[in-house]
Amino acid sequence: MDDPGTQESLEAKSVITVALIEDNRLIREGLVALLSQYPDFKVISEGSNGETLLLKDNPHVVLLDFGLRKGDSLRLAQKVKKERPETKVIVMDLLPVQEDLVEFVHVGVSGFIMKDATLDDLVHAIRSVAEGAHILPPEVTGSLFSQIASQAVSKGRPRVLNSVRMTPREREVINCIAEGMSNKEIARTLHIATHTVKSHVRNVMEKLTLHTRLQIAAYAHREADDS
Repeated sequence: MDDPGTQESLEAKSVITVALIEDNRLIREGLVALLSQYPDFKVISEGSNGETLLLKDNPHVVLLDFGLRKGDSLRLAQKVKKERPETKVIVMDLLPVQEDLVEFVHVGVSGFIMKDATLDDLVHAIRSVAEGAHILPPEVTGSLFSQIASQAVSKGRPRVLNSVRMTPREREVINCIAEGMSNKEIARTLHIATHTVKSHVRNVMEKLTLHTRLQIAAYAHREADDS
């Protein structure tokens, strides 16, 4: 297990604020206690009533239980992304159904974490999603991400001009995004600074007239299918 006091603490210079929406009190209190050990996390609100939490707080990341008793997890996820587009949402479940995952991704959810995942996996998911990555359970990565990307294209094909030219580095960044990497992971992979990655991502979005990382991933998958 990572050492909460030292692991990535030097990299995490800003605190990631977290809201936890979970109607099982035991799980909720346990997660709060565990996450509070990490200096780069701050749980600013927790409870079973998502509406109350979302009205008073503006967290970086929302941990959302898929199985809320009221059955309104999808609606809450949609509400978060509509009212606070910059807030990232991670859905917690046991074994998710692919159709459910696709629905949540289409409303803007950034990640999914299994409830039987390790604490290290949860911590990694929160940090990665806060950086802009999309996290899927290992059991459904690969083919599912391709499915989601394909559906994203079919819902509204990106307005891409054949004359648009990408630099070799921008192509590398696009391919990394298609693999679901965060900005930090891309920086480590390409041996460049994180702020340089952000600059490349902005340039790619401007050139392709895209607005989200998922759209960039969809573009990359479409280009691969057409080649």
